[in-house]
Amino acid sequence: MASPPLPVAYQAWTSQAVPDWLNKGDNAWQMVAATLVGIQSMPGLVILYGSIVKKKWAVNSAFMALYAFAAVIICWVTWGYKMSFGEKLLPFWGKAGPALGQSFLIKQAALPATPHYYKNGVLETAEIEPYYPMATMVWFQGVFAAIALVILAGSVLARMSFKAWMLFVPLWLTFSYTVGAFSLWGGGFLFQWGVMDYSGGYVIHLSSGFAGFTAAYWVGPRLKKDRERFPPNNVLLTLAGAGLLWMGWAGFNGGDPYSVNTDSSMAVLNTNICAATSLLVWTWLDVIFFKKPSVIGAVQGMITGLVCITPAAGLVQGWAAIVMGILSGSVPWFTMMILGKKFILFQIVDDTLAVFHTHAVAGLLGGILTGIFAEPRLSALFLPVTNSRGAIYGGSGGVQILKQIVGALFIAGWNILATSIICFVISLIVPLRMTEDELSIGDDAVHGEEAYALWGDGEKLSLYKDEATNHGGVIMSSGATQVV
Repeated sequence: MASPPLPVAYQAWTSQAVPDWLNKGDNAWQMVAATLVGIQSMPGLVILYGSIVKKKWAVNSAFMALYAFAAVIICWVTWGYKMSFGEKLLPFWGKAGPALGQSFLIKQAALPATPHYYKNGVLETAEIEPYYPMATMVWFQGVFAAIALVILAGSVLARMSFKAWMLFVPLWLTFSYTVGAFSLWGGGFLFQWGVMDYSGGYVIHLSSGFAGFTAAYWVGPRLKKDRERFPPNNVLLTLAGAGLLWMGWAGFNGGDPYSVNTDSSMAVLNTNICAATSLLVWTWLDVIFFKKPSVIGAVQGMITGLVCITPAAGLVQGWAAIVMGILSGSVPWFTMMILGKKFILFQIVDDTLAVFHTHAVAGLLGGILTGIFAEPRLSALFLPVTNSRGAIYGGSGGVQILKQIVGALFIAGWNILATSIICFVISLIVPLRMTEDELSIGDDAVHGEEAYALWGDGEKLSLYKDEATNHGGVIMSSGATQVV
């Protein structure tokens, strides 16, 4: 009996734009996932940065994020994509080249350095070739590169010269981000060795956390009065930006199987389980130790949960996502709220939005926990090295933790070195730091613009004479959110 004819909607070559290798569902989801990740940066982190900082830095903080997003996209298609996902130049770097011509962009996507071989030279895992055009892959990976720079910006807000930032963005993308991306995702030595990073716990978060902390050291701290008092100018807008970040993570983790499949569904579910658990744990710890539930603390807990699950999203079971959420809501909380106030290094280096704790610590934690909890069947759906598994599943799982640690050390070490060199080179061209007048005045001095006309920096204007007598007409704000 003959098979029924395939519906026209599913047939190839219905037009020249529908080749036989194109999977319309995969292509649609990948473009949606890329858009979701783009929305995380713009407007997500643009809104979050502009609202979580002191009022006088709202415009500058939002604009640093916006500028980074735009600049990365142009650098990415001009040379960055092929350095990260093109043909191998070095074990940790691809060959630079443009991704702009139609002959390259409309052919089937392929990552040429990703075939994995056994030690005897026999092919173990074929080259990654998703069923959509290269243009989709370039855009999807481009928004990942962009958000790495946007996250990094959180460490140097409220004092880095905008001109220095304009130089920093393309340099860091070129000499730092592309190395991590090729090494772990594009077919480089960590990819071939079997280090697990499902969606960027190391490539995005560990790298931006260490690079941001390093850049913060070289740029120097905020003004003393800003460090001592740095109230958010709009907590509700901070929640709006955080909401876009959370919901956008469905594309961040759900898009990395490069297909609409069972593993992408698992990744999205685990992402939300871990984020929710982490937010609750962070809030409970705030209530237990500081007697007040902090909205900003809840946002930090949400972020650490999202970051922690990222290297493991499609590789672990749901119960492991809960365990990871408990740890991501408590370990970074401890490093930020306890160690951050005691260790001299954290006092010297002014990491404005605590990116080191929310991204580097949480990313490292997630990477190591991935080496513990990665489930063999789920790992086989995604990873190039067959029989990969976490430590609790026996076999070669114990070695996986070692691989995760070595991978983390390489990413952290490279970012410290590369970021230090980049900051030094930029300092020879323009000052890394704003002038004292700019630091004192803020947005109006730097951009000639202000976010909105409000009274003071986080104070409340009183309409009642007796309430304002002791404060020169204002009532000082108080509460858990007045200092980030």
